[in-house]
Amino acid sequence: MYTEEMLESIKKVEAAREANAALEPRRMTAQEKDDLLKTYHPDYRDDQFGTITVGPNKGEKAPLELIELLEGKSRLLENRPDLSCPDYETDVLIIGGGGAGASAAIEADNAGAKVMIVTKLRIGDANTMMAEGGIQAADKPNDSPAQHFLDAFGGGHFAAKKDLVYKLVTDAPYCIKWLNEMGVEFDKDAEGNMVTTHGGGTSRKRMHAAKDYSGAEIMRTLRDEVLNREIPVIDFTTAIELIMDDKGQCAGAVLMNMETKEILVAKAKVVILATGGAGRMHYQGFPTSNHYGATADGLVLAYRVGAKLLYQDTLQYHPTGAAFPEQIFGALVTEKVRSLGAKLVNVNGEVFMHPLETRDVAAASIIRECKRGNQVSTPEGQGVWLDTPMIELKNGEGTIEKRIPAMLRMFGKYGIDIRKQPIIVYPTLHYQNGGVDVDATSETNVPNLFVAGEAAGGVHGRNRLMGNSLLDVIVFGRNAGIYAAKKAKDVTVGNLTLDHIDAFQKELNEAGINPTKLSPQILPEYARKVNK
Repeated sequence: MYTEEMLESIKKVEAAREANAALEPRRMTAQEKDDLLKTYHPDYRDDQFGTITVGPNKGEKAPLELIELLEGKSRLLENRPDLSCPDYETDVLIIGGGGAGASAAIEADNAGAKVMIVTKLRIGDANTMMAEGGIQAADKPNDSPAQHFLDAFGGGHFAAKKDLVYKLVTDAPYCIKWLNEMGVEFDKDAEGNMVTTHGGGTSRKRMHAAKDYSGAEIMRTLRDEVLNREIPVIDFTTAIELIMDDKGQCAGAVLMNMETKEILVAKAKVVILATGGAGRMHYQGFPTSNHYGATADGLVLAYRVGAKLLYQDTLQYHPTGAAFPEQIFGALVTEKVRSLGAKLVNVNGEVFMHPLETRDVAAASIIRECKRGNQVSTPEGQGVWLDTPMIELKNGEGTIEKRIPAMLRMFGKYGIDIRKQPIIVYPTLHYQNGGVDVDATSETNVPNLFVAGEAAGGVHGRNRLMGNSLLDVIVFGRNAGIYAAKKAKDVTVGNLTLDHIDAFQKELNEAGINPTKLSPQILPEYARKVNK
């Protein structure tokens, strides 16, 4: 499986393993981190960013690929559906069927609202399903939400909205209880106590997990709850435009059946966008750990009706994406591997950073090591070693199979036994740190438009800590559902309109922009171009 060059490098890793396992690398200073990020992190590559020309964030920086969508051509520019006879009518329309959408649906249903979920794939086809390492909550005697706040706020470079971070950390213990009582099979000791571990940037062991398929277990439970409640789920149907009313309120969405291309109209008193992230945009050509539908739809839909974005210029590149073999290129190697004791090692067998630095720092450190010539070369690229056998050297035989079985299976399919062999990793596009700007109720500046989960910005600032994304989708998914249902009780919907499409197109014309790319994109562009 490994090349001769890799095998020679492995010998150096093995020779240094015992000493490296006992080594405690120092943490970087704040200044060292800043210098490292500015030099090596992809968010600081000026040639990969442009300036937004129109809309609420005019004049601000964003990835070139996102700007092309924000300033793209509406799919309804020429052909408008009849809004007078909606195909669906509901109190709360939830667009997206991942963890945030499902949590919102459960709470809105609890509040007595009529709820409907629309999702472009199936309920559960989301980044929530793919999250591995765990979910943070300060619910142990040696921890507190205040300590969790400091870790999260500092880890996000002090850029997050404080009221959102406060809600994230104070609601966390109850959300773990809520999930546990709903049936999530968290890891527990013989006495039934939650087993918790460290994550990058955490000062306490507050990571709750279900082996290394935590997101799948949480999503399974949420999905079953939604279906058991008989909440309507319209799957394989995507939102292609939001609908406003003549009072300036968000009042539904135009939908497209993914299989038949039929255009449908959904009228609602309140809309919740829970569409997830943008990893399948492959910013800067990076591989991604994201699910197939992560194409920034929510940002585009919200932006076109006037919702403001926040920190749209910052993405999270998970430091440990699989870099070999090519069949799993970009697949997530959970941070839990490092929290259990594996260290990052270069081609010469040298540990080059503390294993639990924050994700942006760890990603930049790996990129720096490769640029210094200390990379492990692969047939398809490069990376560094993540010395997984170190886990059982430190914790005993059987630890890997018990704590990270999904990782063991993923690499085992290709003849790599991570209990005996190190693996090669490189940063992979993982998370959309920014998104649509929301307040503490999850509502945007557009009346009756709420956003929750990865599509919302402000919770994590400019970098997210491990375990705070699963927490985010639960805390703010529930939050959006509660407040949306409450607001829906007093909403009277006016006459439906799509006039915002013409208004946005006028802005584009006045700016000299003549877009040809349809947006939202809906699915990634993987079709091969054939020369005729």
